[in-house]
Amino acid sequence: MENAVIVDVVRTASGRGKPGGALSETHPVELLAATLKALVSRNDFDPAIIDDVIAGCVSQAGEQTANIARNAVLSAGYPESVPGTTIDRQCGSSQQAMHFAAQGVIAGAYDVAIACGVESMSRVPMRFAAVGRDATGPGVRARYPEGLANQGVGAELIAAKWKLSREELDEFSARSHQLAAATAAAGGFDNEIIPIEVLAPDGSTIVHTTDETVRPSTTPQGLAGLKPSFHTEQFAQRFPQIGWHITPGNSSPLTDGASAALIMSESKASELGLRPRARFHAFSLAGDDPLYMLTAPAPATRKILARTGLKIDDIDAYEVNEAFASVPLFWAKELDADPAKLNPRGGAIALGHPLGGSGVKLMATLVNHLEATGGRFGLQTMCEGGGMANATIIERL
Repeated sequence: MENAVIVDVVRTASGRGKPGGALSETHPVELLAATLKALVSRNDFDPAIIDDVIAGCVSQAGEQTANIARNAVLSAGYPESVPGTTIDRQCGSSQQAMHFAAQGVIAGAYDVAIACGVESMSRVPMRFAAVGRDATGPGVRARYPEGLANQGVGAELIAAKWKLSREELDEFSARSHQLAAATAAAGGFDNEIIPIEVLAPDGSTIVHTTDETVRPSTTPQGLAGLKPSFHTEQFAQRFPQIGWHITPGNSSPLTDGASAALIMSESKASELGLRPRARFHAFSLAGDDPLYMLTAPAPATRKILARTGLKIDDIDAYEVNEAFASVPLFWAKELDADPAKLNPRGGAIALGHPLGGSGVKLMATLVNHLEATGGRFGLQTMCEGGGMANATIIERL
Protein backbone atom coordinates (compact mmCIF):
# COMPACT_ATOMS: atom_id res chain seq x y z
CA MET A 1 0.00 0.00 0.00
CA GLU A 2 1.42 3.35 -1.10
CA ASN A 3 1.88 6.41 1.06
CA ALA A 4 0.12 9.49 -0.30
CA VAL A 5 2.28 12.60 -0.13
CA ILE A 6 1.90 16.31 -0.76
CA VAL A 7 4.58 17.44 -3.20
CA ASP A 8 3.38 21.04 -3.31
CA VAL A 9 0.42 23.14 -2.23
CA VAL A 10 -0.40 26.70 -3.28
CA ARG A 11 -3.13 29.30 -3.08
CA THR A 12 -4.04 32.69 -4.40
CA ALA A 13 -3.99 35.61 -2.02
CA SER A 14 -7.50 36.35 -0.83
CA GLY A 15 -9.72 39.01 -2.33
CA ARG A 16 -12.72 40.64 -0.73
CA GLY A 17 -15.74 38.74 -1.99
CA LYS A 18 -17.76 41.68 -3.23
CA PRO A 19 -17.68 44.07 -6.18
CA GLY A 20 -14.45 46.04 -6.15
CA GLY A 21 -12.50 43.26 -4.45
CA ALA A 22 -9.08 42.45 -5.84
CA LEU A 23 -10.27 39.26 -7.57
CA SER A 24 -13.81 40.34 -8.38
CA GLU A 25 -13.07 41.02 -12.05
CA THR A 26 -11.50 37.56 -12.54
CA HIS A 27 -13.62 34.62 -13.69
CA PRO A 28 -13.54 31.77 -11.13
CA VAL A 29 -12.31 29.31 -13.77
CA GLU A 30 -9.25 31.53 -14.22
CA LEU A 31 -8.65 31.70 -10.46
CA LEU A 32 -8.53 27.91 -10.27
CA ALA A 33 -6.54 27.56 -13.50
CA ALA A 34 -3.87 29.88 -12.10
CA THR A 35 -3.21 27.46 -9.23
CA LEU A 36 -3.07 24.49 -11.62
CA LYS A 37 -0.53 26.29 -13.81
CA ALA A 38 1.55 27.15 -10.75
CA LEU A 39 1.87 23.53 -9.64
CA VAL A 40 3.35 22.59 -13.02
CA SER A 41 5.69 25.58 -13.26
CA ARG A 42 6.93 25.20 -9.68
CA ASN A 43 7.57 21.46 -9.96
CA ASP A 44 8.49 20.99 -13.63
CA PHE A 45 6.54 17.85 -14.47
CA ASP A 46 4.44 16.80 -17.44
CA PRO A 47 0.76 17.37 -16.58
CA ALA A 48 -0.15 14.47 -18.86
CA ILE A 49 0.68 12.13 -15.95
CA ILE A 50 -2.15 13.53 -13.80
CA ASP A 51 -4.81 10.90 -13.26
CA ASP A 52 -7.49 13.26 -11.97
CA VAL A 53 -8.17 16.81 -10.83
CA ILE A 54 -10.69 16.99 -7.99
CA ALA A 55 -12.03 20.45 -7.19
CA GLY A 56 -14.17 21.66 -4.32
CA CYS A 57 -16.74 24.35 -5.02
CA VAL A 58 -19.79 25.18 -2.90
CA SER A 59 -21.90 27.50 -5.06
CA GLN A 60 -21.96 25.45 -8.25
CA ALA A 61 -24.09 27.96 -10.12
CA GLY A 62 -23.58 30.69 -12.71
CA GLU A 63 -19.91 30.92 -13.67
CA GLN A 64 -19.06 28.05 -11.30
CA THR A 65 -21.36 25.50 -12.89
CA ALA A 66 -20.69 22.91 -15.64
CA ASN A 67 -17.87 21.16 -13.73
CA ILE A 68 -15.43 23.96 -12.96
CA ALA A 69 -12.64 21.42 -12.43
CA ARG A 70 -12.69 20.33 -16.05
CA ASN A 71 -12.95 23.90 -17.32
CA ALA A 72 -9.96 24.93 -15.19
CA VAL A 73 -7.96 21.96 -16.52
CA LEU A 74 -8.60 23.13 -20.08
CA SER A 75 -7.96 26.79 -19.25
CA ALA A 76 -4.67 25.87 -17.58
CA GLY A 77 -3.46 24.31 -20.82
CA TYR A 78 -3.31 20.77 -19.45
CA PRO A 79 -3.61 17.98 -22.03
CA GLU A 80 -7.19 17.12 -22.96
CA SER A 81 -6.51 13.65 -21.55
CA VAL A 82 -6.54 15.01 -17.98
CA PRO A 83 -10.02 14.65 -16.43
CA GLY A 84 -11.58 16.72 -13.66
CA THR A 85 -14.53 16.50 -11.32
CA THR A 86 -16.17 18.94 -8.93
CA ILE A 87 -17.48 18.03 -5.47
CA ASP A 88 -19.44 19.72 -2.69
CA ARG A 89 -19.01 19.04 1.00
CA GLN A 90 -19.86 22.64 1.78
CA CYS A 91 -16.97 24.55 3.42
CA GLY A 92 -14.88 21.36 3.55
CA SER A 93 -15.15 20.71 -0.18
CA SER A 94 -11.47 21.03 -1.06
CA GLN A 95 -10.40 19.27 2.14
CA GLN A 96 -12.61 16.43 0.97
CA ALA A 97 -10.96 16.71 -2.45
CA MET A 98 -7.61 16.08 -0.72
CA HIS A 99 -9.07 13.06 1.06
CA PHE A 100 -10.40 11.62 -2.20
CA ALA A 101 -7.12 12.28 -4.02
CA ALA A 102 -4.94 10.80 -1.26
CA GLN A 103 -7.24 7.84 -0.71
CA GLY A 104 -7.16 7.18 -4.45
CA VAL A 105 -3.36 7.07 -4.29
CA ILE A 106 -3.38 4.80 -1.23
CA ALA A 107 -5.86 2.45 -2.94
CA GLY A 108 -3.72 2.29 -6.08
CA ALA A 109 -6.31 4.01 -8.29
CA TYR A 110 -4.12 7.09 -8.82
CA ASP A 111 -0.41 7.73 -9.12
CA VAL A 112 -0.80 11.51 -9.40
CA ALA A 113 -3.79 13.67 -8.56
CA ILE A 114 -4.52 17.32 -7.88
CA ALA A 115 -6.91 18.36 -5.14
CA CYS A 116 -8.03 21.94 -5.44
CA GLY A 117 -10.87 24.34 -4.78
CA VAL A 118 -12.28 27.71 -5.71
CA GLU A 119 -14.96 30.18 -4.75
CA SER A 120 -15.71 33.57 -6.24
CA MET A 121 -18.12 34.98 -3.71
CA SER A 122 -18.15 38.33 -5.49
CA ARG A 123 -19.36 36.83 -8.77
CA VAL A 124 -21.43 33.91 -7.45
CA PRO A 125 -22.96 35.01 -4.15
CA MET A 126 -23.78 32.55 -1.37
CA ARG A 127 -27.13 30.77 -1.83
CA PHE A 128 -27.31 32.13 -5.38
CA ALA A 129 -28.68 28.82 -6.68
CA ALA A 130 -31.14 28.34 -3.80
CA VAL A 131 -32.98 31.67 -3.93
CA GLY A 132 -36.71 30.96 -3.98
CA ARG A 133 -36.15 27.21 -3.76
CA ASP A 134 -36.48 24.59 -1.04
CA ALA A 135 -33.08 22.92 -0.80
CA THR A 136 -34.04 20.42 1.92
CA GLY A 137 -37.24 18.75 0.78
CA PRO A 138 -40.25 17.43 2.72
CA GLY A 139 -38.41 14.65 4.53
CA VAL A 140 -36.00 17.05 6.24
CA ARG A 141 -38.84 19.46 7.03
CA ALA A 142 -40.77 16.62 8.64
CA ARG A 143 -37.76 15.54 10.70
CA TYR A 144 -37.05 19.10 11.88
CA PRO A 145 -40.52 20.70 12.00
CA GLU A 146 -39.27 23.88 13.67
CA GLY A 147 -36.80 24.31 10.83
CA LEU A 148 -33.02 24.49 10.69
CA ALA A 149 -31.39 27.87 11.24
CA ASN A 150 -28.47 29.42 9.36
CA GLN A 151 -24.79 29.03 10.20
CA GLY A 152 -24.69 32.35 12.03
CA VAL A 153 -27.37 31.19 14.44
CA GLY A 154 -25.41 27.95 14.84
CA ALA A 155 -22.35 30.01 15.79
CA GLU A 156 -24.50 31.88 18.33
CA LEU A 157 -25.83 28.62 19.80
CA ILE A 158 -22.25 27.39 20.20
CA ALA A 159 -21.21 30.60 21.95
CA ALA A 160 -24.15 30.22 24.34
CA LYS A 161 -23.62 26.51 25.07
CA TRP A 162 -19.88 26.83 25.66
CA LYS A 163 -20.26 30.14 27.52
CA LEU A 164 -18.09 32.14 25.14
CA SER A 165 -18.37 35.84 25.84
CA ARG A 166 -18.40 38.62 23.27
CA GLU A 167 -15.04 39.73 24.69
CA GLU A 168 -13.50 36.28 24.13
CA LEU A 169 -14.77 36.16 20.55
CA ASP A 170 -13.48 39.62 19.73
CA GLU A 171 -10.09 39.01 21.38
CA PHE A 172 -9.64 35.82 19.37
CA SER A 173 -10.62 37.65 16.18
CA ALA A 174 -8.15 40.46 16.79
CA ARG A 175 -5.48 37.80 17.44
CA SER A 176 -6.25 36.28 14.03
CA HIS A 177 -5.55 39.58 12.27
CA GLN A 178 -2.43 40.26 14.32
CA LEU A 179 -0.94 36.81 13.67
CA ALA A 180 -1.76 36.96 9.97
CA ALA A 181 -0.27 40.44 9.62
CA ALA A 182 2.90 39.39 11.47
CA THR A 183 3.26 36.27 9.32
CA ALA A 184 2.81 38.27 6.13
CA ALA A 185 5.34 40.89 7.23
CA ALA A 186 7.89 38.15 7.95
CA GLY A 187 7.35 36.54 4.52
CA GLY A 188 5.64 33.51 6.01
CA PHE A 189 3.02 33.31 3.26
CA ASP A 190 5.41 33.90 0.37
CA ASN A 191 5.92 30.24 -0.48
CA GLU A 192 2.21 29.41 -0.56
CA ILE A 193 0.81 32.46 -2.39
CA ILE A 194 1.12 32.43 -6.16
CA PRO A 195 1.11 35.72 -8.07
CA ILE A 196 -1.93 36.09 -10.28
CA GLU A 197 -2.58 38.74 -12.90
CA VAL A 198 -6.02 40.23 -12.40
CA LEU A 199 -8.09 43.05 -13.78
CA ALA A 200 -8.55 46.01 -11.52
CA PRO A 201 -11.99 47.70 -11.45
CA ASP A 202 -10.55 50.50 -13.61
CA GLY A 203 -9.62 47.98 -16.32
CA SER A 204 -5.86 47.93 -15.69
CA THR A 205 -3.89 44.75 -15.00
CA ILE A 206 -2.23 44.17 -11.64
CA VAL A 207 -0.43 41.26 -9.96
CA HIS A 208 -2.24 40.22 -6.80
CA THR A 209 -0.02 38.71 -4.07
CA THR A 210 -1.34 40.06 -0.75
CA ASP A 211 -4.32 38.86 1.28
CA GLU A 212 -6.79 41.72 0.98
CA THR A 213 -8.85 40.68 4.01
CA VAL A 214 -6.16 41.13 6.69
CA ARG A 215 -6.57 44.26 8.83
CA PRO A 216 -3.40 44.72 10.92
CA SER A 217 -4.90 47.52 13.02
CA THR A 218 -7.77 45.39 14.34
CA THR A 219 -8.24 45.51 18.12
CA PRO A 220 -10.81 43.98 20.47
CA GLN A 221 -11.88 47.50 21.39
CA GLY A 222 -12.56 48.33 17.77
CA LEU A 223 -14.54 45.14 17.24
CA ALA A 224 -16.63 45.74 20.36
CA GLY A 225 -18.66 48.44 18.62
CA LEU A 226 -20.00 46.17 15.86
CA LYS A 227 -23.63 45.05 15.98
CA PRO A 228 -24.78 41.39 15.91
CA SER A 229 -25.27 40.02 12.41
CA PHE A 230 -27.97 37.39 12.86
CA HIS A 231 -30.43 38.74 15.43
CA THR A 232 -34.09 38.64 14.40
CA GLU A 233 -37.20 38.70 16.56
CA GLN A 234 -38.14 35.24 15.32
CA PHE A 235 -34.79 33.72 16.28
CA ALA A 236 -34.69 35.64 19.56
CA GLN A 237 -38.02 34.13 20.59
CA ARG A 238 -37.03 30.64 19.49
CA PHE A 239 -33.58 30.71 21.10
CA PRO A 240 -33.78 32.78 24.29
CA GLN A 241 -30.41 31.41 25.46
CA ILE A 242 -28.53 33.24 22.70
CA GLY A 243 -26.58 36.33 23.75
CA TRP A 244 -26.20 37.62 20.16
CA HIS A 245 -22.42 37.95 20.10
CA ILE A 246 -21.64 37.08 16.45
CA THR A 247 -20.73 40.15 14.39
CA PRO A 248 -18.96 40.85 11.09
CA GLY A 249 -15.78 41.33 13.15
CA ASN A 250 -15.72 37.83 14.66
CA SER A 251 -16.89 36.07 11.50
CA SER A 252 -14.95 35.20 8.35
CA PRO A 253 -15.46 37.71 5.52
CA LEU A 254 -16.90 36.95 2.11
CA THR A 255 -13.82 35.97 0.08
CA ASP A 256 -12.64 35.13 -3.42
CA GLY A 257 -9.79 32.67 -3.87
CA ALA A 258 -8.47 29.35 -5.13
CA SER A 259 -5.97 26.72 -4.00
CA ALA A 260 -4.40 23.49 -5.25
CA ALA A 261 -2.29 20.60 -3.94
CA LEU A 262 -0.14 18.19 -5.95
CA ILE A 263 -0.62 14.73 -4.43
CA MET A 264 1.28 11.60 -5.47
CA SER A 265 2.34 8.20 -4.34
CA GLU A 266 5.67 8.34 -2.56
CA SER A 267 7.21 6.06 -5.19
CA LYS A 268 5.98 8.24 -8.06
CA ALA A 269 7.45 11.34 -6.46
CA SER A 270 10.77 9.53 -6.11
CA GLU A 271 10.63 8.37 -9.72
CA LEU A 272 10.07 11.97 -10.87
CA GLY A 273 12.80 13.36 -8.63
CA LEU A 274 10.31 15.44 -6.63
CA ARG A 275 10.68 15.91 -2.87
CA PRO A 276 7.50 15.29 -0.89
CA ARG A 277 6.77 17.92 1.73
CA ALA A 278 4.26 16.01 3.85
CA ARG A 279 2.56 12.62 4.13
CA PHE A 280 -1.12 12.03 4.75
CA HIS A 281 -1.27 10.24 8.08
CA ALA A 282 -5.02 9.80 8.67
CA PHE A 283 -8.49 10.98 7.68
CA SER A 284 -11.87 11.16 9.37
CA LEU A 285 -15.37 12.46 8.83
CA ALA A 286 -18.18 13.21 11.26
CA GLY A 287 -21.74 14.44 11.30
CA ASP A 288 -23.40 16.27 14.17
CA ASP A 289 -26.51 18.26 15.06
CA PRO A 290 -27.50 20.22 11.92
CA LEU A 291 -29.15 22.92 14.04
CA TYR A 292 -25.86 23.76 15.77
CA MET A 293 -24.35 22.92 12.38
CA LEU A 294 -20.73 23.84 13.20
CA THR A 295 -19.86 21.41 16.04
CA ALA A 296 -18.72 18.38 14.03
CA PRO A 297 -14.99 19.31 14.14
CA ALA A 298 -14.94 18.01 17.74
CA PRO A 299 -16.19 14.46 16.99
CA ALA A 300 -14.15 14.38 13.77
CA THR A 301 -11.03 15.20 15.79
CA ARG A 302 -11.81 12.61 18.46
CA LYS A 303 -12.32 10.02 15.74
CA ILE A 304 -9.03 10.75 13.98
CA LEU A 305 -7.05 10.77 17.24
CA ALA A 306 -8.58 7.42 18.22
CA ARG A 307 -7.79 6.02 14.79
CA THR A 308 -4.12 7.03 14.99
CA GLY A 309 -3.46 6.55 18.69
CA LEU A 310 -2.17 10.11 18.86
CA LYS A 311 -3.08 12.50 21.65
CA ILE A 312 -3.95 16.12 21.05
CA ASP A 313 -0.65 17.18 22.63
CA ASP A 314 1.23 15.08 20.04
CA ILE A 315 0.06 17.46 17.34
CA ASP A 316 2.35 20.42 16.67
CA ALA A 317 -0.20 22.74 15.06
CA TYR A 318 -3.98 22.82 14.62
CA GLU A 319 -5.74 24.53 11.74
CA VAL A 320 -9.39 24.84 12.75
CA ASN A 321 -11.27 26.93 10.22
CA GLU A 322 -12.43 30.25 11.62
CA ALA A 323 -15.83 30.40 9.96
CA PHE A 324 -16.81 32.16 13.20
CA ALA A 325 -14.64 32.72 16.27
CA SER A 326 -16.90 30.49 18.36
CA VAL A 327 -15.92 27.42 16.31
CA PRO A 328 -12.17 27.16 17.08
CA LEU A 329 -12.78 28.40 20.64
CA PHE A 330 -15.37 25.73 21.45
CA TRP A 331 -13.18 23.12 19.72
CA ALA A 332 -10.18 24.04 21.87
CA LYS A 333 -12.31 23.75 25.03
CA GLU A 334 -13.72 20.39 23.99
CA LEU A 335 -10.33 18.91 23.08
CA ASP A 336 -8.35 20.67 25.84
CA ALA A 337 -6.04 21.88 23.08
CA ASP A 338 -3.07 24.20 23.55
CA PRO A 339 -4.29 27.65 22.39
CA ALA A 340 -0.78 28.59 21.27
CA LYS A 341 -0.90 25.83 18.63
CA LEU A 342 -4.31 26.91 17.33
CA ASN A 343 -4.21 28.73 13.99
CA PRO A 344 -0.72 30.07 14.74
CA ARG A 345 -0.58 32.14 11.53
CA GLY A 346 -4.06 33.57 11.90
CA GLY A 347 -7.17 32.09 10.35
CA ALA A 348 -10.13 32.75 8.12
CA ILE A 349 -11.36 35.71 10.17
CA ALA A 350 -8.29 37.53 8.87
CA LEU A 351 -7.18 35.52 5.85
CA GLY A 352 -10.62 34.90 4.39
CA HIS A 353 -12.82 31.90 3.72
CA PRO A 354 -13.33 31.24 0.01
CA LEU A 355 -15.68 28.33 0.82
CA GLY A 356 -14.76 25.63 -1.73
CA GLY A 357 -11.12 26.73 -1.75
CA SER A 358 -10.60 26.89 2.01
CA GLY A 359 -9.64 23.28 2.71
CA VAL A 360 -6.54 23.26 0.51
CA LYS A 361 -5.85 26.87 1.50
CA LEU A 362 -5.58 25.84 5.16
CA MET A 363 -3.32 22.96 4.18
CA ALA A 364 -0.96 25.33 2.38
CA THR A 365 -0.59 27.37 5.56
CA LEU A 366 -0.24 24.28 7.76
CA VAL A 367 2.50 22.68 5.64
CA ASN A 368 4.51 25.89 5.51
CA HIS A 369 4.14 26.44 9.25
CA LEU A 370 5.38 22.93 10.06
CA GLU A 371 8.34 23.42 7.74
CA ALA A 372 9.20 26.78 9.31
CA THR A 373 8.97 25.50 12.89
CA GLY A 374 10.24 21.93 12.49
CA GLY A 375 6.94 20.48 13.68
CA ARG A 376 6.08 16.89 12.80
CA PHE A 377 2.30 16.46 12.94
CA GLY A 378 -0.40 18.92 11.87
CA LEU A 379 -4.16 18.55 12.26
CA GLN A 380 -6.71 20.32 10.09
CA THR A 381 -10.46 20.34 10.61
CA MET A 382 -13.33 22.52 9.50
CA CYS A 383 -17.04 22.86 10.11
CA GLU A 384 -19.36 22.30 7.17
CA GLY A 385 -22.93 23.21 6.30
CA GLY A 386 -25.49 20.62 7.37
CA GLY A 387 -23.52 19.69 10.49
CA MET A 388 -20.46 17.85 9.15
CA ALA A 389 -16.67 18.04 9.40
CA ASN A 390 -13.52 16.62 7.87
CA ALA A 391 -10.34 16.06 9.85
CA THR A 392 -6.90 15.40 8.41
CA ILE A 393 -3.56 14.67 10.06
CA ILE A 394 -0.39 15.17 8.04
CA GLU A 395 3.23 14.40 8.91
CA ARG A 396 5.92 16.76 7.70
CA LEU A 397 8.66 15.02 5.71
